[in-house]
Amino acid sequence: METFALTLAAILVAGAPLVLATLGETLTEKAGIINLSLDGSILLSAMAAFACSAAFDNPWLGVLAGMAVGAAIAGILGIVGIYLGQSQLAVGFILTLLCRDLAYFLGHNYSRQPGPDLGLWTIPGVGDITFIGPIFGSQSPIVYLALAAIFCCWWWMFRTQGGMRLRAVGESPRAAFGRGIRVRLVRLYYCLAGGALVGMAGAAYSLAVKPGWGRPQGCEGAGWIALAIVIFGGWHPVRTALGAFFFAALQVSGIYLQEYFPSIPAPVFQVAPFPMMILTLLAVNMGRMGWVQDLVRRHPILKTFSKGWNIEAPAALGQDFDPKKGL
Repeated sequence: METFALTLAAILVAGAPLVLATLGETLTEKAGIINLSLDGSILLSAMAAFACSAAFDNPWLGVLAGMAVGAAIAGILGIVGIYLGQSQLAVGFILTLLCRDLAYFLGHNYSRQPGPDLGLWTIPGVGDITFIGPIFGSQSPIVYLALAAIFCCWWWMFRTQGGMRLRAVGESPRAAFGRGIRVRLVRLYYCLAGGALVGMAGAAYSLAVKPGWGRPQGCEGAGWIALAIVIFGGWHPVRTALGAFFFAALQVSGIYLQEYFPSIPAPVFQVAPFPMMILTLLAVNMGRMGWVQDLVRRHPILKTFSKGWNIEAPAALGQDFDPKKGL
């Protein structure tokens, strides 16, 4: 039982940065903006966070630096994509390549250098509770922040007026504009907020999951996985977080499986989570096929499940909005 609890604790640590990245992209895409710069943003934020924490010997300043870098990159995408009307996909893709190269170039002097990390937070009294203690009693602060972020994003998105405006500009910006909502400004706000969460994810990698900076860092490809998980989770903060932890569980299980199957090359277990995630994503998207929809209509139980797992993207995702011309 204790081994299982420790495994769950490892999954929480491995999945926390991915949760933050997926929540950030969920907020951004709910507002109608596609941010493809995630992978480069995570790398550059990880480098900036470690460099700042090493310079000032304060990991929390590093977290703030990572968030600032993530928000700045998203801000560039927001200004060019929202106000200048350029392709969000093209700008995001260029930014991810640029940020990746900048991270390796600017972080060269910090490669393989010692530096501070976020350490562990201990909750008094929880550590003595059976099963729960090993999981939550003493954890990286990034785990607690990620769990809090899941609740905060869900509450804001579905229980507040601000969340209603967020969903409105992503679903029907023209109608939102007609009700007096400043569509472009709201989109920029959530682009910045989402970028800040992505930046925190980068900081989590270099200050908690794998403290330090180097090439490879260990978070390469995390941005692309986060983008896929947002689709897997149907643009819902709780479901995207579950998808992130699911992917982390695949990664952690690969480590354990190496011990049981030593004859299988280690890279097989390292790569396996990626095709598994792709297959899962394909299985989720099968709900759009005609024969599956017919099956759902014939069986009420399946219909109930399909309603609970909506994978419809925001209607105005990736679409420009000009208040002078309308949509």
